[in-house]
Amino acid sequence: MKFFIDTAETNVIRELAETGLVDGVTTNPSLVAKLGRPFGEVIAEICEITPGPVSAEVVATDYDTMLAEGRKLAAIAGNVAVKVPLTWDGLRACRALSDEGTAVNVTLCFSANQALLAAKAGATFISPFIGRLDDIHIDGMELIEEIRAIYDNYFYDTQILAASIRGPNHVRLSALAGADVATLPPDVLKGLANHPLTDKGLTAFLADAHKAGVTV
Repeated sequence: MKFFIDTAETNVIRELAETGLVDGVTTNPSLVAKLGRPFGEVIAEICEITPGPVSAEVVATDYDTMLAEGRKLAAIAGNVAVKVPLTWDGLRACRALSDEGTAVNVTLCFSANQALLAAKAGATFISPFIGRLDDIHIDGMELIEEIRAIYDNYFYDTQILAASIRGPNHVRLSALAGADVATLPPDVLKGLANHPLTDKGLTAFLADAHKAGVTV
C-alpha cells in the first residue's frame, strides 16, 4: 500500500519524506489557503520535495475552466496529479486531461457508481472519503470493498486512494479492503508506529541492558 501525506505544510512533508515511507502528497485549496502563500508556489515546492504524485485541486466547477486550470496545474511539474470533483463536468475534464497524458485524481467519491464512472473517464486515482461516510453512519470500508471488486472485475487501472482517514484503524481496514493508496494526515502516519507494548518492551530491554552494562 502506498502512503500519501494529506497536507500542504512543506516543512512537514520534507521531514516525513526523509523517512522513505512517503509515496506522494495530496493537497486541497483549504490546506494551501492556511499558509497564506500563492497556490502555484506551494505546489511547485512540494513537487520538488517528493518525486511521487502531488494532487493539486482545481477550484472551478464548469468544464471549460476546470480544463484550463488543470492544464495550468499540470504545467507546474511533471508529478502533479490534477484533482477534480466527481461531478459531470469533473468527469469530462478528467477524460480530457487523461487523454492528454495528465494524471488525474477524482475526489469526493461517495458511491461505487461514482467510482465506476471515474474509472471509465480515465482517472489515475479515485478518492472515496471514508471518514465522511462514517460521520453519517454509512460504512466507508464497504465502499472501498465495492470499488475494489468492480475494478478487479473489469481490470480498471484506476488506483483506489482512501481519503478522509481519521485514524490508524482506517488505515488497517483500507489495506485489508484492497485500497491501493491511503492519504494520511501527518499525525496519523506517525501514529501507525505507536503501540503501548512496543514502548513497554523497549523500556524493559533498555533497563536490562543498563543493569548488565551492555554497550554496542
